Amino acid sequence: MPEHRNHHISSAVVSTLPGRIDEVIEAIDAMPNAEVHAHEKGKIVVVIEGDGTRVLGNCLTQIAALEGVITANMVFEQIEKMEVPADEGPAETS
Repeated sequence: MPEHRNHHISSAVVSTLPGRIDEVIEAIDAMPNAEVHAHEKGKIVVVIEGDGTRVLGNCLTQIAALEGVITANMVFEQIEKMEVPADEGPAETS
């Protein structure tokens, strides 16, 4: 029977101070588990992925602490079961 691990995907909406959106987008794009999906009028939609809720929460906390960020709120989370190839072995889950 194949091994499985969970892969977590979430979205968040980030509100920025006026004139700070570009630097916040640049900082988010530099994060390994986050990707800017869209932005408009001081709001940024971010997709965060990882192997557990801890990874997602830590990433969201880092985003919220960025200079120029007013709020960062998770909107959605989905958990996908991923089959682990035999040569990888089981992964840690959170």
